[in-house]
Amino acid sequence: MEEDKLKKDKLIIAKKKFVSRLIVGTGKYKSMSECAKAVKISGAEIVTVAVRRVNILNKNKPLLMDYIDPKKITYLPNTAGCFNSKDALRTLRLAREIGGWKLVKLEVLGDKRNLFPDMIETLKTTEVLANEGFKVMVYCNDDPLMAKRLENSGADAIMPLAAPIGSGLGILNKINIQIIRKQTKLPVIIDAGLGQASDATIAMELGCDGVLVNTAIAKAKKPFEMALAFKNAVVAGRQSYNSGRISRTLMGNPSSPTEGII
Repeated sequence: MEEDKLKKDKLIIAKKKFVSRLIVGTGKYKSMSECAKAVKISGAEIVTVAVRRVNILNKNKPLLMDYIDPKKITYLPNTAGCFNSKDALRTLRLAREIGGWKLVKLEVLGDKRNLFPDMIETLKTTEVLANEGFKVMVYCNDDPLMAKRLENSGADAIMPLAAPIGSGLGILNKINIQIIRKQTKLPVIIDAGLGQASDATIAMELGCDGVLVNTAIAKAKKPFEMALAFKNAVVAGRQSYNSGRISRTLMGNPSSPTEGII
């Protein structure tokens, strides 16, 4: 019964429906076979693919498609490694030419040290891509005002960072994430900086629609076990959020009856 409810409670992005609310990145694994196994264990239905880094063209080298079937798993081409609008646009236009992909993840970074998004370039690029018919999921900072601007510019999903990419610090600004969630009608997917499964649970309990995880799984001592942990954590967090938590109080409140005490 509960499993049926979970299947009905679907993640909807650009009118596409997904049962799993966990998105998995395909970078940093020891091999493509390890990546494919982790994705399978995680139950993810969407994987991010760095168009500039992952081999999806050269048939003389291992192809990601040989390990993860794009007919069964939704590929989400992204612009990892792009530091300006021009490069990001060229990368995603190439992705559309190669595989016909229109659902894409946009990230335009500000510098190579902290990997924070350059929001001026990101905002500009989002508008161009939306006008060209792309369905854009946007990596952004945790600024509620900027998130709203992205929505108004045609984004299909808001992807605020939890912390710097690959840092493993977890969610640093819960309040801003909650504000972003409350003010937008778009899906909110936590992206970047998660370090352990409990971080995903927290993200879901804040009301986020999903989480994207790469480094925390790929670089774990036991990637397959961590993939399963994240799968369960996302489900637990979503169930907890839908269940409605109790109110916080400053004072204690007895859990046993106070009347009729002998």
